[in-house]
Amino acid sequence: MPPSRAELEKFNGVTVPDLLGPRVDLLFVGINPGLLSAAVQAHFARRGNRFYPALRGAGIIDRDIDASGGFEPADLRYLQGRGIGITNLVARASARADELDSAELVAGGLRLTTLVAEIRPKVVAVLGITAYRLAFTDRSAKPGRQPADLCGAQLWVVPNPSGLNAHETARSLAVHYREVGVAAGLVGDR
Repeated sequence: MPPSRAELEKFNGVTVPDLLGPRVDLLFVGINPGLLSAAVQAHFARRGNRFYPALRGAGIIDRDIDASGGFEPADLRYLQGRGIGITNLVARASARADELDSAELVAGGLRLTTLVAEIRPKVVAVLGITAYRLAFTDRSAKPGRQPADLCGAQLWVVPNPSGLNAHETARSLAVHYREVGVAAGLVGDR
């Protein structure tokens, strides 16, 4: 049985560790963890979140992953073995991303730059254009590949998989995610 709303509120402000393996070819960057993700210590844990179905639809992963109860050790090993990393612009969990302020997002952009310089992924995919624009103070940024790399990594902005992003479906997300999967060498170009 999933935790109640009152139980989840206890996780407001809790952090979820980055998912990073010995090599990261493709680093996905969420806005910040939700309360369920903080509770179970797994990224994109809400059962209705379309992140993992979109990765599968894109061909980046070839099996289902259900993080709603936390990551299974085999799923963690699988993601890390594929060269997939996950982090967030802001580490602290909240019920909604709109609870963050712009200063937190700007600080998150700086932290992300430091992390990318350290782990050297091939591709960085920020999940959400509004968060990207705030974090990198680039109000004119457009979705897709950004004109400048980030510390040598291709920098992309793709749609956020949250259910609040209602005009996207798992299928449409998969189309965008496939582009970053191809750029990172995790998906064949067809």
